[in-house]
Amino acid sequence: MSASHDGESRPRNRASRALFEVHGRGESPEDQSGERNLLLSFLSESAYSSLAPSLEPISVSARQVAWRPEGRIHAVYFPRSAVFSLLTPLQHHSPVESATVGYEGVVGVPILLGVRASHSLAVVQISGEAARVDAERFRSWFAEQDEPTRAIFYRYSYALLEQTAQSVACNRKHALEERCARWLLATRDRVASDEFPLTHEFLAAMLGVRRASVTVALGLLQQEGYLTYSRGRLKVLDPAKLEETSCECYRVVRAEQERIMGGMLGAVQQESS
Repeated sequence: MSASHDGESRPRNRASRALFEVHGRGESPEDQSGERNLLLSFLSESAYSSLAPSLEPISVSARQVAWRPEGRIHAVYFPRSAVFSLLTPLQHHSPVESATVGYEGVVGVPILLGVRASHSLAVVQISGEAARVDAERFRSWFAEQDEPTRAIFYRYSYALLEQTAQSVACNRKHALEERCARWLLATRDRVASDEFPLTHEFLAAMLGVRRASVTVALGLLQQEGYLTYSRGRLKVLDPAKLEETSCECYRVVRAEQERIMGGMLGAVQQESS
């Protein structure tokens, strides 16, 4: 999105960003130029300044619940280094992950669409930092924004919808080893590191399978030399080979996010060139 659309300037540092580049970790940024959440960095200076007083910097831990099924959503989260999972609950089975949200997005799309509760379960996948905003305060702020600002969030909402749709097909049609590789690559993108904490139990819950099945799948990937796993920490050794093992869903979802959200990034890049 260019400044000519809304008359606001944009932070210069965003011109060189890609959707999955490495981000530093630390406390809340002093100003927008240091913002690590992509959606917040896309906001005009005036939009960001009006929301900034409501952005509460927090640290979140793995398995922490953001909201429960059918429960009221009390806050919206903008991940900065943390990663969240959205899971679909089932009456007679464990919930299954339908989408992953990292620094590229926001956990709270129902709120910006005018819905105060969700059938999904939102939990922290990887510990880290985020900015939290009271849900009603965010609704009020969002209602006052201009069309270009609202478009940023609507475009992301569509990208999340596309990711969820792809997950449905992936969970139904693709082999566990392929799905496991996809999940590991997507998480690697969002933590911007080859190494991250992970347990067999948690990965099994995210993929909706038995723990023993995940143990076998990870063992096969480790035998191939694509990763190592020890004492609750996983390290990707060969991301290219891991991507070859993954189903096409990893590439499809990433390409769609680049296409949908990268359009705004491209406009900023053209501006600064």
